Amino acid sequence: MNYAKDCLSFIDASLSCFHAVHEISRRLEEKGYICLKEQGNWKIEKGGKYYTTRNQSSVIAFHVGERVEKPIFAMSSSHSDSPALKLKPQPVLIRSNMVRLNVEGYGGVMTSTWMDRPLSLAGRVMVKEENGFKTVLFEKKDCCLIPNTPPHLMRDGVKINMQVDMLPVLNISSKEFDINEFLAKEMKTEKEQILGFDMFVVNGESGKIWGMEEEFLSSARLDDLECAYGTLAGFLEAENPERINVYCCFDNEEVGSRTRQGADSDFLSSTLERINESLGFSASDLKQGLTRSFMISADNAQALHPNHPEISDDVNQVRVNDGVVIKFNASQSYTSDGLSASVLKLLAEKAHVPWQIYTNRSDQRGGATLGNISCTHASVMSVDIGLAQWAMHSCLETAGCKDVCDLVSLMRTFYSSSLSISDEFVSL
Repeated sequence: MNYAKDCLSFIDASLSCFHAVHEISRRLEEKGYICLKEQGNWKIEKGGKYYTTRNQSSVIAFHVGERVEKPIFAMSSSHSDSPALKLKPQPVLIRSNMVRLNVEGYGGVMTSTWMDRPLSLAGRVMVKEENGFKTVLFEKKDCCLIPNTPPHLMRDGVKINMQVDMLPVLNISSKEFDINEFLAKEMKTEKEQILGFDMFVVNGESGKIWGMEEEFLSSARLDDLECAYGTLAGFLEAENPERINVYCCFDNEEVGSRTRQGADSDFLSSTLERINESLGFSASDLKQGLTRSFMISADNAQALHPNHPEISDDVNQVRVNDGVVIKFNASQSYTSDGLSASVLKLLAEKAHVPWQIYTNRSDQRGGATLGNISCTHASVMSVDIGLAQWAMHSCLETAGCKDVCDLVSLMRTFYSSSLSISDEFVSL
C-alpha cells in the first residue's frame, strides 16, 4: 500500500511530461544522483550516480557499479507523456463572451471521458530575460472545463468532433482575452516577457485508492507514469557492483517517439557511448557489452474488461492485481520472445512476483511501445512488460495496488542481479 500511495503522489506531481521529468530528477537528486548536462563534458567514476535530461521531458539516469570491468548494462524504459489536449500557439477562441481554448488531441485521447470535469493547465513557459530566455514550469489547477451536450438537444446523438466539441471553457469575459497576459499574471511577470509555451489541458484531479479492500487505484496518466514510477523505485532501491544500471523515461511515446527526445532518437545510444568513453572502454568493448545487456521496456497493458471480455484474446488475458504482464506480438510491436520472456520469468521467480501473458486478439491491431524502437538504436535483448489496467487513454484510468508493489520488487531484483546472457544460456 505504501508503494501505491507513493505512486499516486508521484503522478499528482507529474501533471505534464515536463513536470514528470522534474519530479524524477528531484527523486534522483534526493538519492545522490548528479546532473550531467548534455552540452558539457562528462567525468564518470565507478560507483558514481548520474543523470541527464533532454528537452526537460526525457531523462536517463545511471549508476556505475564499483567493480564494473566491462560495459554491461541493465536497462529499463518507460515514458513521461500521456494522452492530453495540447494548446495551439494561438489558443484563444471567443464566442458570446465565452473564452475557449483552441486545442488539438495529443495521443489517442478517449474524448468522452474529458467532459464535465474540472481540468487543469500544465506545461512550460519561455520567459524572456536580458540576454535570452529561461523555461519555467507552469500549472493552473481546475481552471477550465468541457461541457457535454444534453441528449434532448441532440436527438440524433453526438459524434464528438475535436475542433467543435472538445474546446475547454476558460473564462467568461466582456473584453478580449490575451493568453500571454494571463500567463504573465499567473507567473507574476510582464506580458512582453512571455515568448512561448508548450501547454496541455490535463486532468489535475488527485488519484484515489478505492475498493472493498482498497485494492484499486484510479488516477490520470497511469499510462505510463505507473511504470515510470515502479521502474524508478526499483532502480533507486537496487545495488549492483558489477553492472551499469540505467533508467530511461522518454517523451513522445504517445505520438510515435520520432522526436529528438523520444525513444526513436540518439538519446539512449549517445548516453551509453558517453558512459563507455568516460570509463575508458573501447568502441569494441561497448559492442560486446551490448550483446550481454538487457532491457525491460515497461508500458501498461489492457486488462480483461469486466463488461466486455469478448474484446480480449480467448486465452492470453490479463487481470488487475494478478502480476506483471509480459507482452507478445507476432509482428514484433513488442520485443518479447521466448528467450527474453524466460529471463523475465526467472527474475519474477527470484523476486517472488507473479507474471501473466498478454497478446491482442488476432483480428485486432495492437499498439507499439518503447522496446522495439529503443532497440533500433541500442540493440540489446529486450522484453516488453506492463501492469494491467482498465480504461487506457481515459481521462481517469484504473489499475491494481498490488501490481505496483510487484513491479517495484521485480525491478529491484533485476537491477540487483548479475544477469549473464548469451544466445544459448542465461544465468542470474
